[in-house]
Amino acid sequence: MLRWVFFSITLMFMNISKLTTEQRNPNSFKIDQKSTLEILKIINQEDKTVPFAVENALLEITALVDDVVHTFSIGGRLFYIGAGTSGRLGVLDASECPPTFGVPTTMVQGNKALTTSVEWVEDDGLAGIQSLKDVSFTGNDVLVGITASGQAPFVKAAMEYACSLGAVVGAIACNEQSKIFSAADHQILLSVGPEILTGSTRLKSGTAQKLVLNMITTTAMIKMGKVYNNYMVDLTPVNEKLHKRAVGLISEISECSMEQAEQMFLLSDKNVKTAIIMIMLDLDKEHAELMITRGEGNLHRTLEAFNTL
Repeated sequence: MLRWVFFSITLMFMNISKLTTEQRNPNSFKIDQKSTLEILKIINQEDKTVPFAVENALLEITALVDDVVHTFSIGGRLFYIGAGTSGRLGVLDASECPPTFGVPTTMVQGNKALTTSVEWVEDDGLAGIQSLKDVSFTGNDVLVGITASGQAPFVKAAMEYACSLGAVVGAIACNEQSKIFSAADHQILLSVGPEILTGSTRLKSGTAQKLVLNMITTTAMIKMGKVYNNYMVDLTPVNEKLHKRAVGLISEISECSMEQAEQMFLLSDKNVKTAIIMIMLDLDKEHAELMITRGEGNLHRTLEAFNTL
């Protein structure tokens, strides 16, 4: 029995060592003998390769984003699932959507792995499935599995469960041999190469994953009308900085004084879009909200709809 266990562990190690993210990077060999500046230059040089890896996956990212937009349009939700760094990146991206785009906290969600290290959970497939059941995941939602190695049973089992419900499933991984790709409609491979510190996937792999998560939610929210030109017109003013930013946006877009922008912002119950339409179309709050509804929340379409009346 002991011989079999030893053989299994050895075989597992051999398989892992073949993964790109687990291989040794020749560019950082003997990094522990370098000066501080030399170490920083090595890290910086390696990080420069990350955007090119993301660029190579743009077509796959596009297809996933289009499915996310469709899901949002029918009232569905986007979920990220991952363990360790990947899980924490998902939670971070999800947590930034409500204040940036004024969406409910339930619209984009990540499994809770941000403040506490839960790397051990990545080996528990049943826990991955349970995490989706705990949030009442349905076939109308989208699940994106995130794992640098692409091997985590926690992520793969959750993705297979989502597939069984008929949901759209995406996978973000940094190894061509990623097992999670077999359970995904959208396979996003980020070939960042070996890490600066062998196996430390919070580095290039984590950076690449963060870039893609930014792309997914930002592009989806733009397509959902949360942006006018390049202004965040659905931001939620949860603090003084965001309050001032909101008033500044209203003033700049509506070409009015800061005083009028502040006044309309308060009259609109602190809704940037409503305040803009109130000023630009000289409407009261109620009629501005009706026009925005007619324009399906998109300010360009709202203005076009008013001009056709």
